[in-house]
Amino acid sequence: MQRLNVVDANGTLRFVLSNKDRMHPGVMDGVTINRPRPVAGMLFFNDEGDEVGGLTFTGTDDNGRRASSGLMFDQLKQDQTIGITYDESNGQRTAALRVWDRSEQPLSDLIRGLNEANALPAGPQRDAAVTAVRAKSPPGPTRLFAGKTPDRAAQVGLADANGKPRLVLKVEADGTASIDFLDADGKTIQRIPSK
Repeated sequence: MQRLNVVDANGTLRFVLSNKDRMHPGVMDGVTINRPRPVAGMLFFNDEGDEVGGLTFTGTDDNGRRASSGLMFDQLKQDQTIGITYDESNGQRTAALRVWDRSEQPLSDLIRGLNEANALPAGPQRDAAVTAVRAKSPPGPTRLFAGKTPDRAAQVGLADANGKPRLVLKVEADGTASIDFLDADGKTIQRIPSK
């Protein structure tokens, strides 16, 4: 078996358990995302059949070591709003709890636009169309990062509504600890301990 679908009595898809070749691409408001999704794992769907998060895994040591995994919880009618993630590439690893700030605009608006743009022939016109659709989509900034950075620092970062880091608590790999307060441009305005 390569994929298992679990549905309600009325046929509404509620759960998918799949290998990386048969994973569901995602759906919102009945609009299926036109994309491959080469990850193994499980996805969950709400009472309306919208994807609401899941647990996914990838990883290979062929042609460069790469891996990722995530446990994601999606905001209603939107993308993930909280997640536990692990990513590795080129010897750099990140593992974290992340919280995103999502808009009220339904994700299905973005999905429709991307599906239309991706239906164009490959090339500059399609690339420009995809960029234009993404530019109209409301941002989903990371508001909280709590984890390990690629440089092996343990870090808690809090960001403003624009995703700009404003408070960073960090312990470097060598044990050096700091607290930085930043302005909206990313400039440190106070550090504890001071330099």
